Amino acid sequence: MPLKKNLRQLLFWFLAFALFVAVYQNMKGVEKERQIPYSEFKQKLRDKQIAKVSVRQDIIKGELKEGDKKVTFKTIPMSDPKLIEDMEAAGVVDFAAEADRGWIAGLILNVGWILIFVFIWWFLFIRQAQMGGKQAMSFGKSKAKQQDLKKQKVTFKDVAGCDETKEELKDVVDYLKNPKKYQLLGGELPKGVLLYGPPGTGKTLLARAVAGEAGVPFFTASGSEFVEMFVGVGASRVRDLFERAKKSAPAIIFLDELDAVGRSRFAGIGGGHDEREQTLNQMLVELDGFESKEGIILIGATNRPDVLDTALLRPGRFDRRINVPVPDIKGRLEILQVHAKKVKLTADTDLSVIARHTPGFTGADLANIVNEAAILAAKKEQKSVDLKDLEEAIEKMIAGPQRKSRIISESEKRVVAYHEAGHTLVAKTLPGCDPVHKVTIIPRGPALGYTMQMPLEDKYLTSRTEIMNRLCVLLGGRAAEEIVFGEITTGAHDDLAKVSNYAQKMVLEFGMSDKIGPLSLKKDESEVFLGRDIMRQAAYSNETARSVDEEIKRIVSDSYMKAKAALTGNRKALDAIAGRLIENEVVDAAEIDALMAEAKAA
Repeated sequence: MPLKKNLRQLLFWFLAFALFVAVYQNMKGVEKERQIPYSEFKQKLRDKQIAKVSVRQDIIKGELKEGDKKVTFKTIPMSDPKLIEDMEAAGVVDFAAEADRGWIAGLILNVGWILIFVFIWWFLFIRQAQMGGKQAMSFGKSKAKQQDLKKQKVTFKDVAGCDETKEELKDVVDYLKNPKKYQLLGGELPKGVLLYGPPGTGKTLLARAVAGEAGVPFFTASGSEFVEMFVGVGASRVRDLFERAKKSAPAIIFLDELDAVGRSRFAGIGGGHDEREQTLNQMLVELDGFESKEGIILIGATNRPDVLDTALLRPGRFDRRINVPVPDIKGRLEILQVHAKKVKLTADTDLSVIARHTPGFTGADLANIVNEAAILAAKKEQKSVDLKDLEEAIEKMIAGPQRKSRIISESEKRVVAYHEAGHTLVAKTLPGCDPVHKVTIIPRGPALGYTMQMPLEDKYLTSRTEIMNRLCVLLGGRAAEEIVFGEITTGAHDDLAKVSNYAQKMVLEFGMSDKIGPLSLKKDESEVFLGRDIMRQAAYSNETARSVDEEIKRIVSDSYMKAKAALTGNRKALDAIAGRLIENEVVDAAEIDALMAEAKAA
């Protein structure tokens, strides 16, 4: 459609240019006629200076000779019966009469150019202004799109890893299909369903599945589409969206990124009544106003339910608030099986291994892993995707692509090898640590090497002992550098940042410090959201802050000494793992166990 429009405009400009050139050439070729009196015409006729004459009832035109050149002339005729005889006597060779064209022909000839000019002016200016006016009037129209469910029908079979969430949404689908079953008992259709959870967990896909299962019109829009520069546009678009849905009822309206318009009102310093608030107010009225919107369900999706207005979340507006969590190991396996249908896998590929190796991954992450594995297999010109490709895709997502081209000196390579061997050995010697899956000194992303630990199962609670051991593992690399080389490097800067963060949370949030006690002293680090937030007060005194600093330092120091003790007592195993890393660059779990058994590590 845009191509046809561009060709039409190009053709118009070409014709306009050709017309302009033709008119210019025509006007250029027409010499200016000299107006002379009839008496002068008769005198020049007698002097035999007239070469050509064209007689019409209202005008006489012709050519007269002035030396070597000819000049066109015109004159108003008078009653002169002997004009033909005078022209013959003067030797005028070419004289003729012209028929009267009438007033219509004269009008067309004289006014035609004006009409052409007016048309061009209208097309260039007036029509464009009218189109701009229509666009301006369409600001109040909703930009929501109605999805064609026949072309892209998504059902609950296409959604995996969130069984509890699907069960909640199946009630909504059943109500849309069989409303009378609930109305007989006095039940009412829920007006709003809020889907919240981390990014990539499948909130948009769930909303499309609800529409696909129910088979009703599905309108989708983003929260940012309602807010414009002009006042009142957002509220007008909300009204228009609900009116469109009402005409197609029963229908579903899906509003993505609800926090763009649903934030708490009176935001900012001192508050105010801005355009976003008018949009929110209109949405509140549409959801639970005087006018009943029977058969219309609003499904909202957001990553930030904590910033939404309380009036939006109350029952009667968003009746149901459904959490869409990060999938567990069973959910991850189901998601991988759904996405694996799109690629060719080898027969012996066990997706449960990938599910165990991806704790905390969302549905979008898992889809990306399968896609990256397919790309890696295609680069190698393989006929199918195997387990190694999937594991390589996981490492690429976690640490970044391999940087084999980076040249590292032998001395630095030895430091990196001992650093990673320190992490590995501490993780193997302390109880309660996640098993080491692989350790490498091949650079990936910004890291010169890394130790990959994979938990055996999903954990929802973490004990103090497990956190302390995790701190020891993170500090094992720096401790190994100090033990072996008697010097420390900048290689542990990321480890130290993680250690400090863990230690702060233990003291301030988790109440895991005996000196501070079971208190939550977490500072509110969120941005100033309401005007009253400027008056924030400190959560604890300066004396408590000093005790907090001392406790954080003590926890980190104890963990560092524990890591050094574990490495010093198993120095032979440390050297063996580091030596194998220098030799092969990659050591897997089986090799690590064999090296530690050979070194008789405790």
